[in-house]
Amino acid sequence: MNAEMIAALRELEREKGIAFETILRGLEEAMASAYKTWWKQENPTADDEFVGFRAVIDPETGDLRIWQQELEEVDAEDGEGLEMKVIGEAEVDVTDDFKGRIGAQTAKQVIFQKLRDAEREMTYEEFAGREGDVVTGIVQQQERRYTLLDLGKVEALLPQAEQVPSEPYRHGERLKAYITEVRKGTKGPQIVVSRSHPGLLKSMFALEVPEIAEGIVEIKAVAREPGHRSKIAVASNEPGVDPVGACVGPKGSRVRMVVNELRGEKIDVVPWSANPGEFVANALQPAKVKEVRTDEATGTAQVIVPDYQLSLAIGKEGQNARLAARLTGWRIDIKSETQVSDEGRAVPAAVTPKVEPAPAVVEQPEPVEQPQPAPGDPRGEPNAPSPDSPQTPDEAATAEAPAATE
Repeated sequence: MNAEMIAALRELEREKGIAFETILRGLEEAMASAYKTWWKQENPTADDEFVGFRAVIDPETGDLRIWQQELEEVDAEDGEGLEMKVIGEAEVDVTDDFKGRIGAQTAKQVIFQKLRDAEREMTYEEFAGREGDVVTGIVQQQERRYTLLDLGKVEALLPQAEQVPSEPYRHGERLKAYITEVRKGTKGPQIVVSRSHPGLLKSMFALEVPEIAEGIVEIKAVAREPGHRSKIAVASNEPGVDPVGACVGPKGSRVRMVVNELRGEKIDVVPWSANPGEFVANALQPAKVKEVRTDEATGTAQVIVPDYQLSLAIGKEGQNARLAARLTGWRIDIKSETQVSDEGRAVPAAVTPKVEPAPAVVEQPEPVEQPQPAPGDPRGEPNAPSPDSPQTPDEAATAEAPAATE
């Protein structure tokens, strides 16, 4: 080690951005380890278990000094296991052979290792705070389980679960992706990106629409079925700005750029509303809604649409209704006017209360005025029975009594 080596380390600090102290500490540790290995070769019979070495390099002149340490095994401070404690040390003479051949080789290995570690750490720090950003990469390798994107300094991993099934990825083409995770690996930082994440759609609009980047227009909610269709709800923070018009752009130019980047995925831009009923109606566009009935207790919204709008509101295989439910967070039940009217007629008959029958009322017949009999008519006598009326046994007995007397 000499002054020229120190100057080279200073230059490396300026070019690569690696701290001079970091390289110097790494060199000291490496020199101490290398000297112990050399010492063991020179003293094969010595017990090296309780012997250590400490190296110090002068940051100005590059002079190397080494101390031999005497170690003792003691209990660890946390009470778990044992650790080595320095009980004494003495400086040793460093031979020119070690300073020249072994020192140069060790310094070379340490510098290259520190360069690799520093570059990995800088790359990790560069991307660690970029989770949620959109990056552009070049497709390098495609396999069944993943696709690799070259981001320049590092490669990004696009897993199969984060890919859009309908998108083909060709070698050498440029592709935008959404960073979902950045983690440290044994060979450097590992960046995981996605093409199916809803955040990709949100970030793409932020890139294409200046009003979103400036905070004038805000994306409130996003619902996406990658490769097929998506819905976004937007609101304006300034009364004079139309949020839907700002996202669509002149003649649809802004939304067309996003559609092209997403390989033809259809996008519906709807206005957001704090009123749940109005928001649900907007989310079902392009279908026209006649009425929305919301139940906050169950989180259900009953939507009534004209008969000719029913299939449009539901969408192909329920896609429109499904996306609207994800966008609003409400459970949506769509019915046509005819269905609602039929249910309205069926409900009263089904829930007609049981009526108890009224008690029968027996009407008394009105008295009929009997005609007055003519004089001499035996029927006119008060006690004369009618010739047609049946006689009771007493009357019969009374009527037969005079005949028995004779």
